[in-house]
Amino acid sequence: IGSENVRNALVFQGWGAGYADIVKENKLFEHYYKELGLVPDGEFDQFMEAMREPLPSTIRITGYKSHAKEILHCLKEKYFKDLQELEIEEQKIDAPQPLSWYPDEQAWHTNISRKIIRKSPLLEKFHQFLVSETESGNISRQEAVSMIPPLLLSIQPHHKILDMCAAPGSKTAQLIEMLHSDMDIPFPEGFVIANDVDNKRCYLLVHQAKRLNSPCIMVVNHDASCIPTLQVDVDGKKDVLYYDRILCDVPCSGDGTMRKNIDVWKKWTTSNSLHLHGLQLRIAVRGVEQLAVGGRMVYSTCSLNPIEDEAVIAALLEKSEGALELADCSGDLPGLKWMPGVTSWKLMTKEGQWFLDWSEVPSSRHTQIRPTMFPPKDPEKLADMHLERCMRILPHHQNTGGFFVAVLVKKAPMPWNKRYPKLRKDASSSSAAPTKCSTETSAVPSPTPEEIHFKHFSLSLLPRPPPSKKIKLFGYKEDPFVFLTEDDPVFTTIQSFYDLAPGFPKLNVLTRTHDGKKRHLYMVSKELRNVLLNNSERMKVINTGVKVWSRNSDGEEFGCAFRLAQEGIYTLQPYIRSRIIQVSVEDVKVLLTQENPFLNKLEDKAHAQAKEMGTIVLKYIPNPNNPAEPQCPIQLCGWRGKTSIRAFVPRNERFHYLRMLGVEVFRDKQGLGQKSKDAETEANDKMERDVEEGEDVDLENGGENLSEPQTDSGLKESSS
Repeated sequence: IGSENVRNALVFQGWGAGYADIVKENKLFEHYYKELGLVPDGEFDQFMEAMREPLPSTIRITGYKSHAKEILHCLKEKYFKDLQELEIEEQKIDAPQPLSWYPDEQAWHTNISRKIIRKSPLLEKFHQFLVSETESGNISRQEAVSMIPPLLLSIQPHHKILDMCAAPGSKTAQLIEMLHSDMDIPFPEGFVIANDVDNKRCYLLVHQAKRLNSPCIMVVNHDASCIPTLQVDVDGKKDVLYYDRILCDVPCSGDGTMRKNIDVWKKWTTSNSLHLHGLQLRIAVRGVEQLAVGGRMVYSTCSLNPIEDEAVIAALLEKSEGALELADCSGDLPGLKWMPGVTSWKLMTKEGQWFLDWSEVPSSRHTQIRPTMFPPKDPEKLADMHLERCMRILPHHQNTGGFFVAVLVKKAPMPWNKRYPKLRKDASSSSAAPTKCSTETSAVPSPTPEEIHFKHFSLSLLPRPPPSKKIKLFGYKEDPFVFLTEDDPVFTTIQSFYDLAPGFPKLNVLTRTHDGKKRHLYMVSKELRNVLLNNSERMKVINTGVKVWSRNSDGEEFGCAFRLAQEGIYTLQPYIRSRIIQVSVEDVKVLLTQENPFLNKLEDKAHAQAKEMGTIVLKYIPNPNNPAEPQCPIQLCGWRGKTSIRAFVPRNERFHYLRMLGVEVFRDKQGLGQKSKDAETEANDKMERDVEEGEDVDLENGGENLSEPQTDSGLKESSS
């Protein structure tokens, strides 16, 4: 159930498949899907053959960073081109290919296996590139069909988004990227609230989200079927937060993942779907309740079973009484092959007994089989639902996993809701384009909006919610989120030291402690601040904010105890007006390949600017007249010592920038001469940990070595 984290873990171990010893046979599965007729005539053998084949590995280039085009160029010119003519043991290797339906060649797939990788230095180099770029957040390894739901949400930077069942976070990462489609806007109006019921999986979600360094993401820990209604302050009045976009990727039986999760072959039974249907429906109902009128919710599963797919959508549409409609997305992803949703299906028990209608189900099975699992009886009502607008992706059509997705648009409030939330439209936008969420404040109930929580979903019980219960929090107790005031003493030195612009949003800065010294300072968007301040008792927040400053005692010598943090440099830099050194491509190469370069190693222009000691911003501005150089801006945190200067950048991010500059980073299995430097490497790794954990580090006396030492054998100019 919800097995995407398992899939991703397997992929991280290497490009390819595992579980080779499990027999890929399940007669009940074959009988069930052959009888349902979901696969076109004459294709069932191809369908089953594809299900038994290992799933191709897929990567996605993160699209919101301005570096995306540079990464794509690097992939195509330095890696894919070399693989075009590669032969191993007289067998030609299939080079990676772009997914035809994913925009701008930002997603690729390949059948290269781990076994083949071990036999070729070229492939090993490619693999190291993927691992490093994944860790620095520039590439995500994600199953192809998993990329579909965020694309169908049509995200805009002002949208308020809820991801209901978000872990492990690959789809959440896509949502964040779409919010930041314009890198010139450090704080988009929109945000993503990513939820998961599993406390431990929430931390996996945090790890994924943190790679993108966004101030517009909040991770929360709730049961999605009863996720609390949140409030926000609108012009001094409390109002309900309704979302413009909701991703409802529910827990499922996962029979579409058999190519990756081989365990499903032996565990699959029809009772899995029967057990999950009720939960899936409750989650979907809770989602549409929190959706703004005019908003869009995508419901998706990695199951092919209509009980988890069309049955849930049909029950939702029937009870909505016209408030919801299925959107026609047939033209949204050109190149994607999919089967339209079905309008008839039947149920089978694990013993092989079939039921065509609820009336056939004996009372002894009424607890396992519910009326909402069957298609609607009324032909006219069924036709009005347009279930054919649902999309089912079959594995043999484009060599993917199996998947189901449906896009719902909210046309009016749900009949059991009393409020009338609407999407506000910008004056400059067309009347057809929905924009940010607003509600009619005159209808605000007191003291809090009604919340409909379903313990046992039943159509007849929908209008009568049980009384609200006090929220129960599980898992680790998180540190508090404490916002600073505009007159907080910490800003006194920060303001003058960095010459912050008048528009710097001091109120968006927070820390994680009420008492003692503030070790780290984080920033969130104004809108997420609003959510945090008005819902501290309603929700369990696991993580939010991007780190922008960290305390460093050596900095006090130069006038400020807080150094810049690389994670938040792209968020913070637009507001910084001093301590900026403009550097060239050659300067960046020096800073990232030499451990502690002297100032005179920089070119004259940069050297002349490096007057102030302490923390600095190293800024590369692309030259459009020189296309041979990277055409993306680069901003690095740095430290100017008495005679030296260095970049304050984590190892994988350092490797990323070097690749963008044409420097090849490759370490062979022997460590490329680093064995003699084990002690030095260990000391530097400890330094990295100390800095990450907020320990004070002596930056002038040897403490500037914050990343793995770069040896000449590990870094070399690319011939290209």
